[in-house]
Amino acid sequence: MKKNVLVFGLIAGAIVSLMMVFSVIACYNDPNYMGNMFLGYAGMLVAFSFIFIGIKNYRDKYNNKTITFGKAFKVGLLIALVASTIYVVVWLFDFYLFVPDFMDKYSAHVLKTTQDAGADAATLSKKAAEMEQFRQWYKNPLMVILITYWEVLPIGAAIALISALILKRKKGKDTSSMITHY
Repeated sequence: MKKNVLVFGLIAGAIVSLMMVFSVIACYNDPNYMGNMFLGYAGMLVAFSFIFIGIKNYRDKYNNKTITFGKAFKVGLLIALVASTIYVVVWLFDFYLFVPDFMDKYSAHVLKTTQDAGADAATLSKKAAEMEQFRQWYKNPLMVILITYWEVLPIGAAIALISALILKRKKGKDTSSMITHY
């Protein structure tokens, strides 16, 4: 199971991390941040499709084509954890070495977007306080790690849950004998 989790976790982690790096580069080249949220979540879905593939691979190659929901969910969650850890590590390097002003730029973008949407002074003030809180959190590396995990791991966990529900298969169910001969 360890090899399977590592292989598919590393693949998913590489994909989600590359998408994040490209998204951050796009943010810095387009002050409107157009399409970056969509690109980020699409990248996560593509990357986390390897959770499904990893569970299926484990079930079919290493577990006699059977797997319980619990075991499938465990495999999927571990793949999500490996991928999310890679994502967090890449973000830490990217943030601290290449885009240390990310929170300043992102906060300015959020406030401008809120103002352009016609927000009143109270809403704008509330959003400014929220962004200031994020900036304060980003001064603590532990908070950066927690926030970054929170950004990606729940999506991986949800995909692990859905994949486990789809891929669970009890013993004695041999799909190869279901072929009908005419």
